[in-house]
Amino acid sequence: MIENTHAAESFDALFARLATSGFRRRFRLKAEDVAYIERKGMETVRRHAADFICTRLAPAVIPNDGRQTPMRGHPVFIAQHATACCCRGCLAKWHGIPPGRELTAEEQRYIVAVLTAWIERNGTRHQTAEIAGKE
Repeated sequence: MIENTHAAESFDALFARLATSGFRRRFRLKAEDVAYIERKGMETVRRHAADFICTRLAPAVIPNDGRQTPMRGHPVFIAQHATACCCRGCLAKWHGIPPGRELTAEEQRYIVAVLTAWIERNGTRHQTAEIAGKE
């Protein structure tokens, strides 16, 4: 979970802004995504997120920018689309991180923190909805 209260509050504001987008709002973790997270653990998912960001978003020039993040296949990919961390254009529009230069280590850590926060919040919501449906 997010240890810094200020970061959690900042993410609340970010997620509220993202919720105004019909496109961003439609992304949800499916049961298999939640099962994957439970099986692998959040620390492994966090490492996957860091690796995806480093290889797919951090370079200054991305030949397939705008199409490099799959729409399914890993919980991090879903989170990237939900949080507008899927391409450099979305990072610029929603997070103020300009394209055309390599992402700094701090920016990469920020993106991983956003993705992790979204996954943690939405994984919990998914589990709660499943439990409510079984009662």
